Amino acid sequence: MKHANISIFVPHNGCPNNCSFCNQKAISGQSKSAETHDVFDAVNVALSHNCNPKNTEIAFFGGSFTAIEREQMVSLLTAAKCLLDRYGFSGIRVSTRPDFIDGEVLSILRDYGVTSIELGAQSMCDDVLSLNRRGHTAEDIRRASELIKNYGFSLGLQMMTGLYGSDFEKDYFTAREIIKLHPETVRIYPTVVLKNTYLAELFEKGEYLPPNAEETAPFAARLLAEFEKEGIKVIKLGLHSSETVEGDMIAGAYHPAFRELCEGYIFRNIIEEKLKFKDKGKAYTVFVSKKSLSKAKGLNKRNEKALKNQGFYCKIKGKEFLDEFEIEIEELT
Repeated sequence: MKHANISIFVPHNGCPNNCSFCNQKAISGQSKSAETHDVFDAVNVALSHNCNPKNTEIAFFGGSFTAIEREQMVSLLTAAKCLLDRYGFSGIRVSTRPDFIDGEVLSILRDYGVTSIELGAQSMCDDVLSLNRRGHTAEDIRRASELIKNYGFSLGLQMMTGLYGSDFEKDYFTAREIIKLHPETVRIYPTVVLKNTYLAELFEKGEYLPPNAEETAPFAARLLAEFEKEGIKVIKLGLHSSETVEGDMIAGAYHPAFRELCEGYIFRNIIEEKLKFKDKGKAYTVFVSKKSLSKAKGLNKRNEKALKNQGFYCKIKGKEFLDEFEIEIEELT
């Protein structure tokens, strides 16, 4: 069964910092923080659309959940716990900052049925964290991650690529450091510059130019493959599509189908490796899993076009009984 979230947003509530990239209204599509009735409303809507509680979590996203006023936090958790017990949801998920995690707050979260905690790590490089006004260090991320796992929660970590002061080498270092923390899940967010942010100011001054989606996708594909190889599930790759984000974006690595773009690069790399010892100028059929056919072809069949430019005339087709990234190549005679 596919996992699902019922998302309730607490935009910017409790955040002690105004991070360089942050415009929560644009990211979440709303500015008003959640109240108790919003939790009940969101769940009722999900149930009316036949969501399966057994594989669904009630999720508090958008701000720093453990940094909001304690009374409000407990009020929201009380509502979520009531619904958890009533309908048998799989758990409660919250996202927060690493510097607002300690034993006391973890005990409260556990008492109210929270099962998963996601930390906005963004980078494991202290200089990048400082330049982007995060207000915490890489050591805070390590400490909080260990504490979360010790308390028995499922750990999720969020990272960003292309931040101010970073580059792909530093971003790769961040990914490898995250792997060492053994999270169950990861979200990868290539930086998108939104209006009314510090990054927007830097961009307009010419002091910061983030890589775009086409530049970022091959690198993000590498990260995706490495996390998956380590058994860490990448549950989000790229900022979700919304009219608000697209209207407020002024630069950066946004694409409405960014994950598919990245998965296409993974397949292209595998196919190119398989073709390394094949003769150019000949025609080949590349067989992949039927479920992976669109990914293997790439957006707008770009992989077939790229292989042709390298001298390989390939037709990518689906085939039964192949695993997700398994590939077979036959020469056409």
